[in-house]
Amino acid sequence: MQYKTRKERLVWLDIMITLLTLELMSYFYYGIRSVFLAGVCVVTGFAAELVSLRLMKRKFTADDLTCTSDALILALMFPAVMDYHISVIAVLFAIVVAKNLFGGRLNMIFSPAAAAYVFVLTSWERQLLQYTEPHIKTGIFETPSNLVKSASYVFDHTGTFDHSDFEVLLGNFSGPAGAVSILLLAVAAVVLMMRRSISAGAFLGTICGTGLFAVVTPMVSSRSDSLKYSLVTNMVLFSAIYIVSDLRIAPKRDYYAFFYGLFIGVISYVLVLTGAKENAIVIVSVLFTPIALGFKHLEKKIDTAAQEHAAETAADEAAETAAGEEAASHE
Repeated sequence: MQYKTRKERLVWLDIMITLLTLELMSYFYYGIRSVFLAGVCVVTGFAAELVSLRLMKRKFTADDLTCTSDALILALMFPAVMDYHISVIAVLFAIVVAKNLFGGRLNMIFSPAAAAYVFVLTSWERQLLQYTEPHIKTGIFETPSNLVKSASYVFDHTGTFDHSDFEVLLGNFSGPAGAVSILLLAVAAVVLMMRRSISAGAFLGTICGTGLFAVVTPMVSSRSDSLKYSLVTNMVLFSAIYIVSDLRIAPKRDYYAFFYGLFIGVISYVLVLTGAKENAIVIVSVLFTPIALGFKHLEKKIDTAAQEHAAETAADEAAETAAGEEAASHE
């Protein structure tokens, strides 16, 4: 149990380090407003977790700091100029409703950040999907102006993506504050998989599902461009890392996790292809909660059967040993 607790804290630390790196890049492009928004979300998440645990008569431990990573993930999914009031409501929904109302940290059903994002999408879609261009800095309390649609929206509706590969790697295109820095996200994915801080099976399944359908049914004439832009737009890479591959949500075995991610990647790509649904992967990850629960239930049955078989085998071996010893004593 002590190892498990220690492991959980290390996972949180790994996740936070990569998220803070993305926040640093967001600050480079959008200025202090992005950092202040992240701070508001993290403080709100911490306070909401503390109050929720007190009301449930539970102690706050270091493992409960995952509330801060959930809040930061949500902040990085928002535009850098997202309204503070909406952000606070979103984080409260993530921690109080999507997380603690369903049993808290030890009984996670879906990603709190993903559930809160869908909640905001249904209530404040216009504010959620309007962005500033990179390098346009907005003051902390300044009203944002000259907002634009994301590069994902343009690609989904027109099939064009007017940015060089270098700009794509550095995240120099309009979109959510932390979900466009493709090079940093790729490095984060590799590091987190190597440290076993995310589900490698779920991540690879999501990328394979999206990539396979992007090649088989391309959104543009060039299959290579369809593959490339399908992976870098619509928060696919960000969501594959921090939402679909969340160890608290994804199936434990890589085999099942791969198919879980594969289904999400395929369905979200189909929604983008047929309905131009921006950031569809976040919605699909929430809708696929029963799939994850089904896989986990199956894993539990397999583990139980394996334990019963091991117990029976041990009992048989013990009986044989006892019989052998009794026979030897009679001799």
